Amino acid sequence: MQEERRPPLSDPKAMRALAHPARLSMLNELIMRRTATATTLAEVVGVSPSAASYHLRMLEKYGFVQDAPASGDARERMWAIAPGGITFGYENDDGHGIREAKRLLVDSIWADKDSEARRALEAAPSESEEWRDAMSFGRAHLMITAAELKELRERIEELVRPYSTSSRTDAPEAARYAEMHLSLFPRAARSTPGLPTEDHDAASVAAEDRAAPGARPEDRDAPGAPAGDRGAPGAPAADRDATGG
Repeated sequence: MQEERRPPLSDPKAMRALAHPARLSMLNELIMRRTATATTLAEVVGVSPSAASYHLRMLEKYGFVQDAPASGDARERMWAIAPGGITFGYENDDGHGIREAKRLLVDSIWADKDSEARRALEAAPSESEEWRDAMSFGRAHLMITAAELKELRERIEELVRPYSTSSRTDAPEAARYAEMHLSLFPRAARSTPGLPTEDHDAASVAAEDRAAPGARPEDRDAPGAPAGDRGAPGAPAADRDATGG
């Protein structure tokens, strides 16, 4: 049975608390491991056990994590992800503080995802052929309605659900932790500042050329033209007094 979803995040303090890179990393580790101690998470994330305990208490304060049943060694507290998942979206009536908190959280989530993807790419050469063949880093351009995009998202979520670390109990021995990064969105309009003027473009290119290592001395004296060409537009210096012959 699918767990009940919690309402989308709307508290800017909760979003700012979650946006901390160490807390986001610990949360993702808990999603995979299901339960862990502060010491275990500290080793993975790279912080001290006391700092990990503080971050976990902050996550608990806003309802992101909770106590887990103690394991064999009951001397250290066990943590788990709180049920209900974490979602948020943009609303027309979001105030400035809420929009800024959401932007901060989105930036942190993207940075965390990008870090994981880059690590996987760097490790790809050492993976087995089986795993390299299974990996995918793709991008698709769609022509689609809002209703179709929503249906596509729901179908993908349905396909992924049986493999989720939060619910799978029949994973084969060869199974490993893996990630899928899914983004479905309509493309937003880009700003169109217009084409730069030819003079401005040429001046910019010339400035870059003059600053480049190994540039010739004569190139440093003229904005976009060799020294011999400065006296006449488009003609060598020897032709300046001629009228065509």
